[in-house]
Amino acid sequence: MKTKYVDLINQTYDFPQEEFTIENNTLNFHGVDLMKLVEEYGAPLKFTYLPQISNNIQRAKEWFAKAIEKNDYKGNYNYCYCTKSSHFKHVLNEALKNDIHLETSSAFDIDIVEKLKQEGKINDDTFIVSNGFKRAQYITNIARLINNGHKNCIPIIDNYEEIDLLSEEVNGKYDIGIRIASEEEPKFEFYTSRLGIGYKNIVPFYNKQIKDNEKVNLKMLHFFINTGIRDNAYYWNELHKCLKVYVNLKKECKSLDSLNIGGGFPIKNSLGFEFDYEYMIDEIVSQIKIVCEEAGVDVPNIFTEFGSFTVGESGGAVYEILYQKQQNDREKWNMINSSFITTLPDTWAINKRFIMLPLNRWGDSYERVLLGGLTCDSDDYYNSEQNTNAIYLPAYKKEKPLYIGFFNTGAYQESIGGYGGLQHCLIPAPKHVLIDRDKDGNIETQLFREQQKSEDLLKILGYAN
Repeated sequence: MKTKYVDLINQTYDFPQEEFTIENNTLNFHGVDLMKLVEEYGAPLKFTYLPQISNNIQRAKEWFAKAIEKNDYKGNYNYCYCTKSSHFKHVLNEALKNDIHLETSSAFDIDIVEKLKQEGKINDDTFIVSNGFKRAQYITNIARLINNGHKNCIPIIDNYEEIDLLSEEVNGKYDIGIRIASEEEPKFEFYTSRLGIGYKNIVPFYNKQIKDNEKVNLKMLHFFINTGIRDNAYYWNELHKCLKVYVNLKKECKSLDSLNIGGGFPIKNSLGFEFDYEYMIDEIVSQIKIVCEEAGVDVPNIFTEFGSFTVGESGGAVYEILYQKQQNDREKWNMINSSFITTLPDTWAINKRFIMLPLNRWGDSYERVLLGGLTCDSDDYYNSEQNTNAIYLPAYKKEKPLYIGFFNTGAYQESIGGYGGLQHCLIPAPKHVLIDRDKDGNIETQLFREQQKSEDLLKILGYAN
């Protein structure tokens, strides 16, 4: 009878997988022995496996190159990294090794762009696509970047006043894009996105504010779907509505030559995850070409803004099971030595699920459990996997420590969780470890941040200088 945890996984999934392998009943992630990481740095900890960032960028660029060649597509492809997914320097440094461009969301993003330029990580040829609702400081920073020679900065117009605000501060002529206010998925709480300008208003807006404006040059149409790129009727319907706007606008505006298909790719959230990226890209490129040819206009250069897809699969979080509480005859609570609310806020805020696996004891028998965090908040728990309604882990034994890992957590969790600041119930933020490989492929680790200390939190709260 097969009752070991490793048997459960082998029977349920196609396992081992590219990034997950088992050696001596312990888990390896991209060849990294995670128990050795715990032995060196302790738990809880967060880690970033930097090579996966470059790996995903190169995969996407290869898929687009194949689709462009297959469809004899005459436009270019530009990969942009959506910085709001993770602003950390080590993330940007890794991503920018791959000849990419950047998408910004707020004023301070431009300060990061200027730092990267000073360090030679980007140059004036790097596209900076500036999205978001633009308050005064964001306008000022964009204008400063353009005025200092960065002509490939393209502010994406989000409302009817932004052109006038930018024109007051930008010296000379500058490029712009327009964001389409796409219609949300039918089950969404509201009908149309609050961001951008409505489909029917795009061409009238161009004719009224841009066509005869000598300061601005319309370069890009920006299309964003909140749910990301999915193979469903909703996505294809919205894409075709966008393409209809593009061809109508292109007939009015010769300078328009780029289409930004914002909205990212899904990332792996389960061992049973399947998504045909190559098919989706080929179909998108094909549909753009077909619609443009039927309308008799040139195909656009394609831009994408991949945030979670770029950085999500590089991240992970490791916890130790401190104790098991049997609350009734059915529910066993495994208590972790941290908090889900503070370290993986998406699990609490939007019920997001990540891949969760034990690091050790794969040869032991298993049991069904719930996972609880250390805060005194009843919402600080994790109770199911993406494709099942339960969690199974090696059976709790006080004398045999159990460590668990959450994987593909590299996007948004630090910024949403208020990295470096106060944490709920003053649970300290865990230490953060960077994992890389040298030129010979050997694993290198580096401590990026220590775990928060009481002094750090007391200073924020005003109890210490």
